[in-house]
Amino acid sequence: MNCNHNHDNSNFSRRDFLTKTSLGLGGLSLASFLNSENLFASNNIQSAINSDLNLPHFVPKVKRVIYLFQSGAPSQLDLFDHKPLLSKMNGEELPESVFGGQRLTGMTAGQNSFPLAGSHFNFKQHGDSGAWLSDLMPYTSKISDELCFIKSMHTDAINHDPAVTFIQTGSQLPGRPSIGSWLSYGLGSDNKNLPGFVVLITKDKYGQPLYSRSWGNGFLPSQYQGVQFRSGKNPVLYLDNPPGVSKKLREEQLDFLSKIQKSKYSDIGDPEILSRISQYEMAFRMQTSVPDVMDLSKEPESIFKLYGEDSKIPGTFAANCLLARRLIEKDVRFVQLYHQGWDHHGDLPRNIKIQCKETDQPTAGLIKDLKQRGLLEDTLVIWGGEFGRTNYSQGELTETNYARDHHPGCFTIFLAGAGIKKGLSYGQTDEFGYNIIENPVHVHDFQATLMHLMGIDHEKFTFKFQGRRYRLTDVHGSVVKDILS
Repeated sequence: MNCNHNHDNSNFSRRDFLTKTSLGLGGLSLASFLNSENLFASNNIQSAINSDLNLPHFVPKVKRVIYLFQSGAPSQLDLFDHKPLLSKMNGEELPESVFGGQRLTGMTAGQNSFPLAGSHFNFKQHGDSGAWLSDLMPYTSKISDELCFIKSMHTDAINHDPAVTFIQTGSQLPGRPSIGSWLSYGLGSDNKNLPGFVVLITKDKYGQPLYSRSWGNGFLPSQYQGVQFRSGKNPVLYLDNPPGVSKKLREEQLDFLSKIQKSKYSDIGDPEILSRISQYEMAFRMQTSVPDVMDLSKEPESIFKLYGEDSKIPGTFAANCLLARRLIEKDVRFVQLYHQGWDHHGDLPRNIKIQCKETDQPTAGLIKDLKQRGLLEDTLVIWGGEFGRTNYSQGELTETNYARDHHPGCFTIFLAGAGIKKGLSYGQTDEFGYNIIENPVHVHDFQATLMHLMGIDHEKFTFKFQGRRYRLTDVHGSVVKDILS
């Protein structure tokens, strides 16, 4: 499909048409009256797209993805990247030879001293793999042999918003499609009643703000943006019929709207019209499917125990992890969880304990649950943030307290599930945990590898927009073959 649409209709713009013919978000349920054989049926649209793209390029190892995004950047030095030298040299200055004139944020660039800060937390090796994890993650430690740690991740961005945008969209600048949107567009959905791309955000968490462009469609058709599910009575906003609108009135509205849309699509050929109709259709089907998938009442007590007590509280990270399992059971292709609160510029020892208490057990519980159901065989779980943290303390270093600034030069993520080698720690940083000395993995390499696991050649999967062909990895990226099973 070509996105370079240059329709000449000076008297009636696309925006005018969609504004004048749409009944607003509250009218989404109009799709209930569309004939399944309609020209605009979402299945027909997706079939045409898949046929045109010829995807997947090869047999995929991964069918679905759950991405547990830890927004704010967890400290790899306090969780996964064990550096005894930092504790030995605690309080001493970061050697200039290690620092090497790298970029600093405005928060530490003015410091006169850069004291090395050893972690306050003990590290141990776990499992047959001997993976190093700190005591902050006791549950994850027990499944270490299921995990593949990439300890040599690095990024181009040093501040949160561009870094999150970069790892989610392949560009530091807004406007590009997110990973989930690319996959939803290219591979479609195996469930007609739920979106191919669902977003869950932990409630009542603060820190760096999250912007919807992180799960946006960019220049792809709007039907491929992530759909945010919320806790509470209305998991998807504007899904239900507005008060006072009867089925008969809705049907009359649809008849009129459908005629106009058919006419205008024939006139201007804008595929965004098809996207709008597709969204109407999906919204109607979601009116019954969403309440069902959100209902945790039939889950046995053993499952709540596995994920932790917080899993009984809607909107928590634990509840969202359980919900993610239920969504991929329904063949949702890409589920993105966001958990804020990892930006520890102050009081790191206290704050990181809170974050780990909220995320450690649910993460391990999710992976164990997927495995016991046979879902881990074709599902990939990803855990990680947007960059790493410094080995020196931001601000004053004391016996009881330290903080860490942003560090794009190295950070750690881990993966579990389909297509990934188990019990592997890939890449290595220096003894100061500041520079990568073995097997660097750039953000674009990570994105290329994810595409590969989904059966997509990242160099071939492009979308033409405004005269240029774009891809998730821009003009970069190499598949990290050493971590593939």
